[in-house]
Amino acid sequence: MSSQTTKVVLSLNATEVNLLKEGLNFKKNPEDGFCYIIFKSKDGLKACKNQCKHQGGLFIKDIEDLDGRTVKCTKHNWKLNVSTMKYVNPPDSFLQDQLDVEVLDDGALQLLELSPVHPWLTDPRETLELQEGEVKVTYLTHACMELQLGQKRFMFDPWLKGPAFARGWWLLHEPPDDALDRLCAADLIYISHMHSDHLSYPTLKVLSERRPDAPIYVGGLSRPVFWYLEQSQVKLTNINVTPFGVWLNIDEHLRFMILMDGVHPEMDTCIIVDYKGHLILNTVDCTRPNGGRLPQNVDLMMSDFAGGASGFPMTFYGGKYTDSWKTDFIKTERRKLLNYKAELVRSLQPRIYCPFAGYFVEAHPSDKYIKDTNVKNTAEDLNALINKLAPDIKTWTPKPGAVLDLGLALKDSSNSEAISNPPTNAKVYKDSWEFDLYVEEINSAISCEIFKHQSWIQFYYTWAGFKNYNLVVRIIESDDHFEPLRDGYDYLVDFLDLSFPTARPDREHFYIEIKNRVGVMRYVVLHGCLWDDLYIGFQNRISRDPDVYHHKYEHIHREYH
Repeated sequence: MSSQTTKVVLSLNATEVNLLKEGLNFKKNPEDGFCYIIFKSKDGLKACKNQCKHQGGLFIKDIEDLDGRTVKCTKHNWKLNVSTMKYVNPPDSFLQDQLDVEVLDDGALQLLELSPVHPWLTDPRETLELQEGEVKVTYLTHACMELQLGQKRFMFDPWLKGPAFARGWWLLHEPPDDALDRLCAADLIYISHMHSDHLSYPTLKVLSERRPDAPIYVGGLSRPVFWYLEQSQVKLTNINVTPFGVWLNIDEHLRFMILMDGVHPEMDTCIIVDYKGHLILNTVDCTRPNGGRLPQNVDLMMSDFAGGASGFPMTFYGGKYTDSWKTDFIKTERRKLLNYKAELVRSLQPRIYCPFAGYFVEAHPSDKYIKDTNVKNTAEDLNALINKLAPDIKTWTPKPGAVLDLGLALKDSSNSEAISNPPTNAKVYKDSWEFDLYVEEINSAISCEIFKHQSWIQFYYTWAGFKNYNLVVRIIESDDHFEPLRDGYDYLVDFLDLSFPTARPDREHFYIEIKNRVGVMRYVVLHGCLWDDLYIGFQNRISRDPDVYHHKYEHIHREYH
């Protein structure tokens, strides 16, 4: 079986994209004559084939629709609301398959189609009854789950010690005492993507010392998951890069398939595990896993839920970024995320749903402002909403060490023996993180020899390779409270010609001012790390003039590593 591929079915240049009007846009590919519908709103762009799912008829604008969201099939008058991709006549019949919309750096647009769309349907297997104790799912912490599947143990995204994103994220939940032993004994380990709350080098260092040949599986991303392995000096010798949309058979009863994300196909993945015909779906951090096409009625589904995994808007200052504006924005965004996740779960109708991968905390005392401001969704709130929308779906909010016996739960979801909770005296929340150990390691970069010579600035940004963009950035090295350091570097980078002027140029230009904690900034420079450590890790403060998002600049740290 060949791997899943992505095909460009329609391309629009920047001018054509700017001409797209609010609401419905009908477009034809001049090369093959196939037609597409693009729906534009304040939330972005959605797209689908201009083809009715009933019998393949073409859609036209529905003149009875005053909102400009609905199209009507010319064959049997079926109606599709393109803003939701739901058929409204007949109601509750189908969902229209969406195409992935990719906006390129130059403002052009591509519509992408995955092939095959539903790869898990290839080579279907008969569903066999599970015995008690045959399939056990143990929650360890954050995004780390251990699956016992017959005789095999499969572990997901082990972040079991140390911080993530430099020193910005710390584990909220205390992993069980034997979590590292479980990791080192695992038969398979899946790591979804390169972010350090999933790919944890402090955790993998323990694995490399005790069992460097442990089998690790990652998706075949264009930005490799283990791009930093050599620099990390962590020795792992059995990393397997797996093609997308292909079943990987482990034994007679166990197989799994890795799928890409529709919004970030270059850096995010999710996984489907099949044991004796029973499917477990873990969408991890994917925004639109597999382009929004996912299996329905799986036995167990897991996904993220919390939000707050970004520096925006907490690290921004000036202009509209008052505390009250941030509070209102965060509240609105969390509510939207909660509703989206609940609706996704309702539409997929898994037998059991478990929210996870959101249990981090900005625990370092210097980040108290972020911790207080960056309010997250709770798993309990999401499960309560799902229970209201879809009461037939069983929800599970585990504590560290809690175990779900899938066989028992599927036979009788009300069976109290299907879930084993940790002992009542087991620690749930971490209260000690060894801050000094990890912060001192980061701050050791401050006194490195290269920073005694200003020439490092030109060398670093030339190495990064980002230029030919009308953006000027001022970088100010600061202390932990974002006060500029008297003897720290404070410099301008003009990315139009990659020069380092002493004052802002006279021409019109975009301008960003960034205060970076000196230890983290120098550690990132010294080790060639991602700028995600600064931004997602809340290690800087940012002001923009004008206040616009620069897609190209924000991706400098990913494009050039």
